[in-house]
Amino acid sequence: MAAAGQDGPAADGLVTIDIDGALVIAHSDKQEATPTWKKTLGHHPLMAFVDHGPAGSGEPVAALLRPGNAGSNTAADHIAIAQLALSQLPKALRRGRQTLIRTDSGGGTHAFLDWLSRRGRWLSYSVGMTSTDAIHQAVLKIPKRAWTPAYDASGVQRPGAWIAEITGMPDLSTWPKGMRLIVRKERPHPGAQLRITDVDGNRITCFATNPQGGQLAALELRHRRRASGPGPHFQHHLRQAGVKALPRGFALMF
Repeated sequence: MAAAGQDGPAADGLVTIDIDGALVIAHSDKQEATPTWKKTLGHHPLMAFVDHGPAGSGEPVAALLRPGNAGSNTAADHIAIAQLALSQLPKALRRGRQTLIRTDSGGGTHAFLDWLSRRGRWLSYSVGMTSTDAIHQAVLKIPKRAWTPAYDASGVQRPGAWIAEITGMPDLSTWPKGMRLIVRKERPHPGAQLRITDVDGNRITCFATNPQGGQLAALELRHRRRASGPGPHFQHHLRQAGVKALPRGFALMF
């Protein structure tokens, strides 16, 4: 990391680990190949990547090979892959706020967030959350003046998208202390099917994070960059490089 200088993953004082799952289709009988939630046959590995930011391509640091029917929000698997990923970092970055764990809503569970927040670990996190009825009801109560414009990938205000914080509106007493809930509403793309959780024709998404301060739009942009980070990029290339061609008895190798 030090050799990379200003282009290193910790150059801005924060190391980001993205955790994401991928479906790998098996076209023949293979060990642990089972039906997936997309009604295909294959595997559902969970992978971790260090985001190098706009100047780099990132790097894979850990993978947990799982059967196709493995859950998307299994807390034990998220904890296991986070432990593997953290073990690849310099010792000084394996705990503390300078290391950010970023996931989609698959990581939005009590057990995983409790583990990230445990005393002595104190990791930063930015984790997608399922839009529950409590979150939906909180969004309906947000005054118009509380919404602030969202940013696009360049840090410029994005027309038709807004951010607000709803921490303290749903009951968060069973969640880790210091957890914040931030919601985004955006007009769906033309032709997109509306969802029951949409509000006044706007698509609602939510994530949890734990910094004490920070501009809402900047925190939301940091979270949303997961979708354009190293995870999707490497998943595509890993499939092409052989993940989809695992041998029949691949589990014996691990």
